[in-house]
Amino acid sequence: MAQKAKKDRAKSNISTLNNLHIGTLTINGLFILFNLLFRRRSLVAYLILSIPCFVAEYILETTGRPKYDANTKALKNAGEDLAAEGLTEYMFDIIWVTWASLISVMLFGNWGWLLWAVVPVYGLYKGYGLLGMARGMMGGGNPGGQMPEEQMAAPGNRKQRRAA
Repeated sequence: MAQKAKKDRAKSNISTLNNLHIGTLTINGLFILFNLLFRRRSLVAYLILSIPCFVAEYILETTGRPKYDANTKALKNAGEDLAAEGLTEYMFDIIWVTWASLISVMLFGNWGWLLWAVVPVYGLYKGYGLLGMARGMMGGGNPGGQMPEEQMAAPGNRKQRRAA
């Protein structure tokens, strides 16, 4: 039972990556077939808006795929946890939004690419939240970094404050 957690993560990562590659191949293959056989859609928009999906998938592949020793077949590195929150989760979101955009383009025409606008809008929303937290940590966002009047100590009121 040595390294059971690493072995479990390696199996989970392999399964996740295989499903991801099959899904990408299926959706993109359907889009290209649909484009060739039924209706023409913008291939320029397809190429430009699919680049982030392919880049995210490549990054997930290189960081998440387990590495094995070539001679002994022993697990050297289980790969990064693909179920982790944060940037990994955001990369999966980009891939899924791209898939949804491809399906919407097949169903609704080139207007379906507007669904891809969700990604930068969500990024702006998260960035605004981080900016608000940073302002709160730096003094509540008050101009000049001064404290509100209720919290400022008046120098002549020391006796009144002690009496209260």
